[in-house]
Amino acid sequence: MAATWAAVLLGGSLMSGTTAAQVDRAVLAAIEAQLRGGEFFGVHSVVVLHRGETIAEWHRAGRDSSIFVDYGEVTFTPNRLHDIRSITKNVVGLLIGIARGEGALEDLDAPVVDFFPEYAALVTADRRRITLRHMLTMTSGFAWDERTYPYSDPRNSEIAMATSDDPYRYVLTQPIAAAAGDRFTYSGGDVEVMAAVLTRASATPIAEFAREKLFAPLGVEHFEWIDNRGVPMAASGLRLAPRDLARLGALVLNGGNWNGRQIVPADWIEESIATHAYVDPGDPECGTRYGYFWWLGPGCEIRPRTPWIAGFGNGGQRLWIVPSRDLVVASTAGLYDDPRQSDGPTRLFGAVLAAVPPAQDRREK
Repeated sequence: MAATWAAVLLGGSLMSGTTAAQVDRAVLAAIEAQLRGGEFFGVHSVVVLHRGETIAEWHRAGRDSSIFVDYGEVTFTPNRLHDIRSITKNVVGLLIGIARGEGALEDLDAPVVDFFPEYAALVTADRRRITLRHMLTMTSGFAWDERTYPYSDPRNSEIAMATSDDPYRYVLTQPIAAAAGDRFTYSGGDVEVMAAVLTRASATPIAEFAREKLFAPLGVEHFEWIDNRGVPMAASGLRLAPRDLARLGALVLNGGNWNGRQIVPADWIEESIATHAYVDPGDPECGTRYGYFWWLGPGCEIRPRTPWIAGFGNGGQRLWIVPSRDLVVASTAGLYDDPRQSDGPTRLFGAVLAAVPPAQDRREK
């Protein structure tokens, strides 16, 4: 079946008000034409927000699957749920911020093992040095490998965790590969453990906590949190509609505030998107950094230099936030475990940046 693209015109116009004068409509039209022609391979949906307005939204038909279900050919629409995979981690981070603001998690420097008294007999001095903050920044030091093997391979650490009899014990008893705080290692295990900490500290299942404290205030009416043997998969299990994925980006861009309501504490947002670890320690100037489950890019690859904040998910799921341009770009794709998955979404992001230039370069169109 050939891919079918649909441009969604909100309010009868692609752009309106002051935003229209600051966006290059010709560039957006060119992006849509490229999407129709299959230029951004594998992309299913795109939502672009500028200054709080939707300036572009496109959806297509394509093959898709979730973690456990093959959906075959799907015609995507604005409100159809889509896997966001590892952008689930960003949602967990927001939920932890809400819980912290409510007093449920007061000390981020508390040892993580203190929240798992059932494993007391397994605790060592090195493990007691690993704090909640280390887990949030993926600098726990636990031996972990999600890069060498695909997620279909049982040797992948996340898959080994998911199939173990006790996933939390699996994570917390991994060998110590580095001193806590010394280096970044991408780890879905750190996220799963933090989700369990949140559940225990708030005395509320994480999906219920998310519905009540984050999604309902945001106006997100439908979501799915895929579970593994009854426990929501905190590292990769959320399914959201593309519009609602974009809302999460707007929430962060607005410092945790949504329509005048402070959903996530502003200081938590600020702390979350500050640099806590260097993903590329050999390039401290232009290398990727990490906050509290957020990827942070100094933007050296963009001219002029444009720092960004992002959530990335397997298959090409992307949530880009560009504070300097008041811009959010959310896109979903179906290239799970495909080595080409980053190409289309990344080039799409670059194309959208060309449509929303820096403030000093904007001209009436």
